[in-house]
Amino acid sequence: MGTVFNIYCDESCHLEHDRQPIMVLGAVWCSLEKTREIASRIREIKTKHRLAPTFEVKWSKVSPGKADFYLELLDYFLDEDDLHFRALIIADKAKLQHEAFAQTHDTWYYKMYFEMLAPLLTRESRYRIYLDWKDTRSALKVRKLHEVLCNNMKDLKCEIIEWVQTVHSHEVEQIQLADLLIGTVSYSNRGLDTNKGKVTLVERARGRSGFNLTWSTSVREKKFNIFRWEAQEPQV
Repeated sequence: MGTVFNIYCDESCHLEHDRQPIMVLGAVWCSLEKTREIASRIREIKTKHRLAPTFEVKWSKVSPGKADFYLELLDYFLDEDDLHFRALIIADKAKLQHEAFAQTHDTWYYKMYFEMLAPLLTRESRYRIYLDWKDTRSALKVRKLHEVLCNNMKDLKCEIIEWVQTVHSHEVEQIQLADLLIGTVSYSNRGLDTNKGKVTLVERARGRSGFNLTWSTSVREKKFNIFRWEAQEPQV
């Protein structure tokens, strides 16, 4: 088969009762061949800004004092041809009616992961998918997600989607980058402007990508792909 891609996933405000209406799932992907080079470059940017190579990049850590560091990371993502990003925005969790669709919030959460990941996959390539580790109970759902993605691709021997597994974000630079980009999209959709460092990142992302970060892009968009998902009304 063709190129092997690593896909690194994370999310923001995914809990059912966290009082946050906006939820964002996202994925950064790159070729397996460039994975180590990209991780090394991200660590170099950390060192340049007098941070330890093991410093964990997180949207929650963005501040005006570290704005230059996070802007350089964002620019690196935008300039690196082998790095790509997709975000799925759930516009209003208050509209979810899980009982009407005979599902739990947890089951729906993995359905959204399927919706976010499925458009990225083709039969001409192979994929290794990594999700940020949440808890010990997620292993069964992660295996089910792998199964459903494979079935959707008619990949009965898991030759296209080689695996879906959890990893710890502090050990994986690309998941940290996903966290930063997801945070940028989430902050924009929540209409916040109290953290000047975060506002600067949103403005840079909007200006350089050409997108407002709140509406769907073309499904064929490769660098900054966004899909805005709206909850459906149950059929009577």
